[in-house]
Amino acid sequence: MNYSLLFHPVSLESLDLQEPLSSQQLASSVLFFNPDAPVSIGEAQMAIVGVPESRNSYRNASTSLAPDEIRRQFYQLYRWQGNVRIIDMGNLIVGKTAEDTYEVLSDVIADMLENNVIPIILGGGNDLAFANYRAYEKIERVVNVVSVDARFDLGAENQPIRSDAYLNKMVLQQPNFLLNYANVGYQTYMNSQESIKLMDELFFETYRVGTMRRDIEEVEPIVRNADMMSVDISAVRRPDAPGCPHSSSNGFYGEEICQISKYAGVSDKLTSFGIYEYDPTMDYGNQTSQLIAHILWYFVEGFLHRQQDDQFKNRLNYKQYSIAVSGALDELVFYCSRKTGRWWVVVPIVSKENNIEQKYYLPCSKHDYEMACDDRISERWWKAYNKLNH
Repeated sequence: MNYSLLFHPVSLESLDLQEPLSSQQLASSVLFFNPDAPVSIGEAQMAIVGVPESRNSYRNASTSLAPDEIRRQFYQLYRWQGNVRIIDMGNLIVGKTAEDTYEVLSDVIADMLENNVIPIILGGGNDLAFANYRAYEKIERVVNVVSVDARFDLGAENQPIRSDAYLNKMVLQQPNFLLNYANVGYQTYMNSQESIKLMDELFFETYRVGTMRRDIEEVEPIVRNADMMSVDISAVRRPDAPGCPHSSSNGFYGEEICQISKYAGVSDKLTSFGIYEYDPTMDYGNQTSQLIAHILWYFVEGFLHRQQDDQFKNRLNYKQYSIAVSGALDELVFYCSRKTGRWWVVVPIVSKENNIEQKYYLPCSKHDYEMACDDRISERWWKAYNKLNH
């Protein structure tokens, strides 16, 4: 793919950083894409992709200004202890229509995925998550999606795509490569009862912000099961991130969204990450752009601590527990990694003759295991079982 035709490159000079930067700051650690001397995308591990597309943003937010504002804060942060190869591609040249931008962005992401490069998308509106999903469709890869958002963004069947109405496009897209969708941090009063019911009928996972905040570690297995993750910055409470037109006084705290981002980075499975709906014209003292820069920093920090402990060929690397639970087809089988202490539970995929044909290793927490020991099956397992055997 000829990236030089698709991107406006950025540089430290074009970002107009005010203070001199040391060699220990990120500005000197990231390679900036140069169309005059292009490098092979496969040489990078991560690629920053700015997408200044706001035509379908909720409430006409000025999210097209977001990518460079985020960069200004990100490149002033200090380096991680480990080394990671990151290339900043610059800003995607938007199309004549928002739909044209989706098409080009999905092609770019698909190419990066095939080269084992993790794209970090800086939006732009949350509707760009649909383009991210379509990239997996183009390479015919089944995808689990996690969205950190106060709203489900379902939209009506015939409604044009918008940053608060795109999920229905993922669900209805044919052929469909969406295996599972999980929303982390929804706020009940921002979603209709009909949409909450529909999410349940589709066996999608939905987690209220209050439930997650009581035990933020429960987010980890949800994110560990994701291939792509999108963050609508409105999921963060307005006092911590004022630069969003539809944020509220409730939501995740800044340190909690950074912890969630680190979980995403640590996940061995996750292959793309995007953050959306930041409007610099509403930001106070660069507070939101600073927080997003921290979110990105923690994502990369997590990536540097990936353990590759989701390979079950060598069972000696795991502790195995088999628990008989009332109502289960068979015993529930749990695995706990000896290396990291992370948990999985087996979800059987059953044939019409009630024979177990395949096994799906579902990331879970120790709490799921403790529920099984108490003769209870977690909702996480039930939803996965019903979806896989529907």
